[in-house]
Amino acid sequence: MLPRKLKVVLRILLTLLLVAVCAIVGVYVGYNYVLSQEERFDALEAGIEDGSFKIDMNTDGAVAFVIASGDMTSDIADRLFDAGLIENTFMFSLLSKVNGFDGAYVAGTHYLIDGLDYDEIMFLLTQASSSVTVTFPEGITYDEIKTRLHEAGLTFSDEEMDACMDNPNLFTDYTFVSQLEITEGRDHILSGYLFPDTYEFDINASPEKIISTILDNTESKLYDEYYERAQALGMTMDQIMTLASLIQFESANTTDMMYISSVFYNRLKSDDESLHYLSSDATINFIRMQNGLDPELILSASDLALDSPYNTYTHQGLPPGPICMPGSDAIQAALYPEPNSNYLFFCADGEGGTLFAVTLEEHEANIAKAEENWVASEAEETYETDENSETDDNSETQEGAGGDV
Repeated sequence: MLPRKLKVVLRILLTLLLVAVCAIVGVYVGYNYVLSQEERFDALEAGIEDGSFKIDMNTDGAVAFVIASGDMTSDIADRLFDAGLIENTFMFSLLSKVNGFDGAYVAGTHYLIDGLDYDEIMFLLTQASSSVTVTFPEGITYDEIKTRLHEAGLTFSDEEMDACMDNPNLFTDYTFVSQLEITEGRDHILSGYLFPDTYEFDINASPEKIISTILDNTESKLYDEYYERAQALGMTMDQIMTLASLIQFESANTTDMMYISSVFYNRLKSDDESLHYLSSDATINFIRMQNGLDPELILSASDLALDSPYNTYTHQGLPPGPICMPGSDAIQAALYPEPNSNYLFFCADGEGGTLFAVTLEEHEANIAKAEENWVASEAEETYETDENSETDDNSETQEGAGGDV
């Protein structure tokens, strides 16, 4: 029988041996895991590129998983567990560290499916979040922007979006917000400042995030010299943006914009107060659109009498706020109107251009000419439609005869 002290020594040696073996095995397994890591993730990357490992909203069984800005790996692990996508939060957090993904997960919306292993989930959550690209053309209205965003797949609430648009205190970091004039009857306070451009949004972006993304661009487009020029004109930037929205709605031609701008300035500065009614058809069509109606080229007397603070036929000066989102050309036209113009009236010429006049008589003659152009244009379109219809009918008849032979 071995002495007691020898037994103790043997136990210690055996324990040390087991620890050494475990350490060697652990190092071996870890070493091989690390060696295989690059190969495993290269394969996943290749799957993303060739589409074999692509998971999006259209994938059967896809689950939207949102990582909020500032989420820790432990937060992500908990939500993955709650969603039934992983079985062990500790293992996910541990492997995140081993794979070098801890702190590398990308905020935004990602799509996952049941049955993914931890490597696949970690890899997908470090890819760019699911986003969509949306283009807003110059002259687009706020309601049209919401429609385009929804058509692109964004899931925001219209009510929350409207609330953000009416709460400039959420966006006080922007220079132009401090100059906003919250006048009675103004539509949405930030309307006019969603600069027309192409944007990329996360599919589940919040209304505040959507608006701030656009306002970031607006801030970069309103240069310091614009504020200085507006002040020299005796205008605020908000008044400039309101005027620019009218100009944008009236014409897309850069030269015409400058002359249209001069008409509005000449009327606003005129000693004849009757000319302070800007009588812009653009504002009437804006009201029609607010009422769910389409814009019209020729407006009726009832249209011109619509009860709204935006009606520039019945209210003097600028409307309470912008009626659409003006682009750079319209903003510059509002800041730099044609300097040598004494025009007081303008109208569309019915052919894509604009006719200008100094006197009311000239203006009425221009309107008559424009109406003649519209009538001729409509007649030509009707003729072309009828002619195309006859051609189509003949083609169908010939096809039928040929088939019978």
